Amino acid sequence: MLLTHVELDGALIDARVLDAAVVEAGRLQPRAGEEVLDGRGGALIRGLHDHHLHLYALAADRGSVDCSSGLAALTGARPGSDGWVRGVRARESVDRAVLDALVPDRPVRVQHRGGSLWMLNSAALARVRLDGSDDVERDEDGAPSGRLWRYDARLRAALPTTPPDLGPVLAELTSYGITSVTDATPGLDAGVVSHLAGLDLPVAALGDPAGAAPWKLLLRDHDLVSFDDLLETVRRRRPRPVAVHCVTRESLLLTLAVLDEVGRVPGDRIEHGAVVPDPAALRGLVVVTQPAFVTTRGEDYRRDVEPDDLPHLYRYRSLLDAGVPVLPSSDAPYGPVDPWVVMRAARDRVLGRPERVDAATVLRGYQHGGSGLVLLRTGLSEALDALDSAVVRASWSVPRRPAGNSTPGR
Repeated sequence: MLLTHVELDGALIDARVLDAAVVEAGRLQPRAGEEVLDGRGGALIRGLHDHHLHLYALAADRGSVDCSSGLAALTGARPGSDGWVRGVRARESVDRAVLDALVPDRPVRVQHRGGSLWMLNSAALARVRLDGSDDVERDEDGAPSGRLWRYDARLRAALPTTPPDLGPVLAELTSYGITSVTDATPGLDAGVVSHLAGLDLPVAALGDPAGAAPWKLLLRDHDLVSFDDLLETVRRRRPRPVAVHCVTRESLLLTLAVLDEVGRVPGDRIEHGAVVPDPAALRGLVVVTQPAFVTTRGEDYRRDVEPDDLPHLYRYRSLLDAGVPVLPSSDAPYGPVDPWVVMRAARDRVLGRPERVDAATVLRGYQHGGSGLVLLRTGLSEALDALDSAVVRASWSVPRRPAGNSTPGR
């Protein structure tokens, strides 16, 4: 394929593409039968890689009721193909009685915006087999209140097993210039792993038990495992790197202590790194951050986060200055999936202003481990000024599928 009038490394040229790579560049003439696309001055760049998102949850989110403005949105909502009403981004934490009053006749499950809490009405609880763990909140009589913590995998057993249609999500990702992703969902079963491996867009799955990508460890933020238990878990996975969910000071300090004991290996990752008191302590690790959270949740953080932790939220610049590699990501659907929105958030953040980084730095982070090529609608300088997918939007892209599992961040 011949791409004409494209910006490549700052020059306006033609580029011949084969197997998602530029094989010839300059002033080129089309070959007989060769497909030709006029790039209209758009930048031809390496594809972007979202280093932390959740594909199944993102697909489900697109068919869910948005409760960010209140749970009243559930009233009159039509159930999905599974017969359930699914709500997302709730700000309130409520029990079954509140949900019963809103939707008494259909099973409802609502996810709190933080992602770790599901709230079910009585009709939904009747369809779910609950265990005796502390993750099931109970009232004074021992009956389930409807609030379930970190219950995603256990809820799936009560839901249809048909994989979601990821086509619209993949189309959305490629429209932003994303040509590969890391799915950060822990503990994937064989069916999900097989489904992800068969997608047109390359996926590195942190939850694949037999995969080459780092293994996801989801620490319970306010009910941490012991040092010895986490140490044993990491040792069992070695020599495979680990990707450890750390959104509190305590979870990060525990993780660092364990990795110091067992030894850090190339590819070990800190997912989120929401509170990092000492950036230098993370040398030898990769931090996968979500700059947009500081923008979308800034007011919540100012209100709810301990004052001593506020200066350490979602660091970026200080990590880079300390020699710690940083990879940007969305954590979609819990954060905005649009990478240009993420770049703008990192550049313009108000909370933690010293942690600002320029858009080009974030773009390079997105391109680390990226596959294939993307043709933007604008030149690169204009794209990095606008940081608006409506302006930048990819007009053409092609991923490059690796021979084996992709392992960005290693």
